[in-house]
Amino acid sequence: MFIEEFIAWSVRWNARSSFSFEEGGQTVIPSAPAVPVHLYVHVPFCVQLCPYCSFHRFPFDEHAVRTYFEALRRELALYARKGFRFSSVYIGGGTPTVMADELMRTLDLLTDLFSPAEISVETNPDRLDRSMLTSLARAGVRRVSVGAQSFSDEVLRAIGRYEKYGSGDELARKISEARGLVETLNVDMIFNFPIQDMAMLRHDLETLLAVLPDQITFYPLMISRATRARMERIMGRVSPARERRYYEMITDALNACYEPNSAWCFSRGGAPMIDEYVVGGEEYVGAGSGAFGLVNGAIYANTFSLPEYVRSLDEGRLPIKHRRVFSAREMARYSLLMNLFGLRLDLQAFRGRFGRPAWGMLGPELLFFSLIGALRFGHSEIRLTRRGRYYWVIMMREFFTGVDNFRDQSREAVAF
Repeated sequence: MFIEEFIAWSVRWNARSSFSFEEGGQTVIPSAPAVPVHLYVHVPFCVQLCPYCSFHRFPFDEHAVRTYFEALRRELALYARKGFRFSSVYIGGGTPTVMADELMRTLDLLTDLFSPAEISVETNPDRLDRSMLTSLARAGVRRVSVGAQSFSDEVLRAIGRYEKYGSGDELARKISEARGLVETLNVDMIFNFPIQDMAMLRHDLETLLAVLPDQITFYPLMISRATRARMERIMGRVSPARERRYYEMITDALNACYEPNSAWCFSRGGAPMIDEYVVGGEEYVGAGSGAFGLVNGAIYANTFSLPEYVRSLDEGRLPIKHRRVFSAREMARYSLLMNLFGLRLDLQAFRGRFGRPAWGMLGPELLFFSLIGALRFGHSEIRLTRRGRYYWVIMMREFFTGVDNFRDQSREAVAF
């Protein structure tokens, strides 16, 4: 456990500085990169809020949702006028499908403005029906990601999803019926809930292997400081000690039918990997309230205030609120984190981007991970070992918990 604890501590320590933003980021608008990049679009509304979720989201209100989507489409048009091009789009939330007509208008605009090769949309089980999926496919969506989280009725009741979306058996039936209606159907799962035992996790895995979705994403439970107390009241304390056992159980069970695309995503039959956790591209733009982007060596965050978000776009301004410029070494470390999360680092591409070899910029990091058995070195690339995949789960868990903590602080600082 010492190595795992040290890795977690190290990422937490570095995340503090990574998310120390400058205010007034809107005064330095990023210029369009020379090549198409990834676009993340955030839709922060849910019919009901889940207690474990630290994402930027609000309870559903029809007027607020329609006003928001109108502003969002103005933001997308602004990026088009500034010369941005997007090769892939991930629409997350919240629940992007919370108002289908507004989402379809937005998808039509995305296609007209950018003609992205890949579009992925998140949804919840109550929207996983033939009509919705057929409409999404016609609108150019190649991948739909449904948040199941668990097939255990006990877990579903504890996290408030049983009443909203039905039993584990009902979820499995919906997923089975949805297969084939879009090119890639991904099922989001969470492991290491405090009340989850090995029998519950085994049931989750057996259910997944029975319905065989195209893709499975198994996230470790990630809790921000703001949601920790609420989660502990509902389900008790999280146990980091068993996280590795659960992860190994997941990888062992899925190994026969699935190939890993990242440290926590598994696909069948070459299903494409489009994920909100940007892996394939070094740069990306975030659109929507509370969305993040990384462009030209600087990370940007849009305002978390809905009124300010709408007002900025009414005035013809991008709603960027926070900005932080990374040093070359910080960008190199970020590249190492994200590329190896996707299981491999191309050494030639790294040198082309940074002008120096990976060992020259990140020697201490590569030596440490080599000594603990996390990496396998080839002539042209570095790959994660099986052990390294779990270490990267730890790092990504801590990194995105840092993102969640920043979200919480930003939300507390504004009036909605």
